[in-house]
Amino acid sequence: MSEQDGAQSLTKQRRSRQIRKPNDAQATAVQRPTNDDREAWKHYWVKVQPEEWFRAWGYWRTEPEIDAERQKYLEGHRCIEPDIMQGIYPFRNIEPKLTRADVEWLLATHENERGPADWSNEHEQKRVGLDLHGADLRQINLHNLPLNRVRFGLTADEWANTEITDVALRKQAAAWLEKTLLMAAELNGAYLTSVRMNGANLVAAQLKEAFLFEADLKQAMLVATNLEKTFLMRTNLEKANLMAANLEKANLSGANLKCADLTNAYLERVGLQGVTLGDEKHIGPLLADARWDGTNLAVVKWSQIGMLGDERRARQKKHNGQVKDKSTRLEEYEVAVRANRQLAVVLRDQGLNEEADHFAYRAQLLKRASWLLQRRPLKFILSWFLYLLAGYGYRPGLSLAWYLTIIFGFALAYATFGHLPLLEAFVFSLTSFHGRGFFPGNNIPLSDPRVELAALEAVVGLLIEISFIATFTQRFFGK
Repeated sequence: MSEQDGAQSLTKQRRSRQIRKPNDAQATAVQRPTNDDREAWKHYWVKVQPEEWFRAWGYWRTEPEIDAERQKYLEGHRCIEPDIMQGIYPFRNIEPKLTRADVEWLLATHENERGPADWSNEHEQKRVGLDLHGADLRQINLHNLPLNRVRFGLTADEWANTEITDVALRKQAAAWLEKTLLMAAELNGAYLTSVRMNGANLVAAQLKEAFLFEADLKQAMLVATNLEKTFLMRTNLEKANLMAANLEKANLSGANLKCADLTNAYLERVGLQGVTLGDEKHIGPLLADARWDGTNLAVVKWSQIGMLGDERRARQKKHNGQVKDKSTRLEEYEVAVRANRQLAVVLRDQGLNEEADHFAYRAQLLKRASWLLQRRPLKFILSWFLYLLAGYGYRPGLSLAWYLTIIFGFALAYATFGHLPLLEAFVFSLTSFHGRGFFPGNNIPLSDPRVELAALEAVVGLLIEISFIATFTQRFFGK
């Protein structure tokens, strides 16, 4: 059997499952409407929708089916191969512009009526979705549609090709970038509540002032997407890629940003009330170079984040099963250091000193690891010493623990080697620690073990005192 015959056979099987006819009465009940009565069509779609579609997405077809002439017109456009440099995209500049009824029909007939991708099926998560490159979908109502894996923007390879850095190719790069940005769909003001857009490609798409209440965009590609003033309340953006996205004045209240990538995202005056940032392992999103101008971070529950996604990525020795090379690991560590320090600065500027301390401390831990990767042993040893001594100034309890340990440790030494009573040994240790040791009697030679121990304790005490003062200042005055 040929591939074409096989596809036709599969299509017939699917169509045979769409209309169930157990008896004449039901057959009459599901007759196709002959007019544009939306209620009649809704009733019809409920009756004929394949059961597997209902299990995956519920009832999503609501519009009268487009006529045969429109179907033929759209099918012709669907077969067009995109040509970025020529500005040719399947549904760009079609007349009249796409409607919800058009999109419903395109979804239902996608891949020989195989239909939309079912995200709950792991095997379908890699399917190529409906291609809506360059489509004009402004102000359109796409409520509750299954748009999983749909392509509204550039693929990863196409986006990578826009990053031309050679000086001799600047003009070519500018022209290429202009064309690729035109390739993305326009969804400004679109009504996208409760849509399923898992794994959808929205790279460089225009979604300004769109309404995505309770939408599902898990693992969606939103690189360089314009989401200015977009309503994203209670939207699922888990593992979504929002690198360089414009989220100015967007409302992310109650949104799920677990493991999302917000690298270099523009987050000016974003609403973050009730946002979820940490996953079950307390790993936060990637935040390197994110800009928070005017955003109130006090409404975020920062205790849900143990470490940023930038740090987790840096600490992973493999990527996609391949061992990372040294330069890649070092670069990722430097990015993670920067991400933590940037967030700490923004938090401290808003008076959130305790939250800032946590991320500043994480930055110091990462910096120590980078010293090791760079094979700079002196810096690594010094960093490790500061970590043990005072937790880089963010763990005052360590300084106190060392203080008590040295006092009682040397007191025991004085009692053992200097033959002093315990109480006298403790007082001797306490005064020696602070560099003001005294020795009972007038004829104690410098070679006496008590003198040598007192000198050593004075040096150790000086280091710990400096550490304690620095820790106290850091902890309680935020300096």
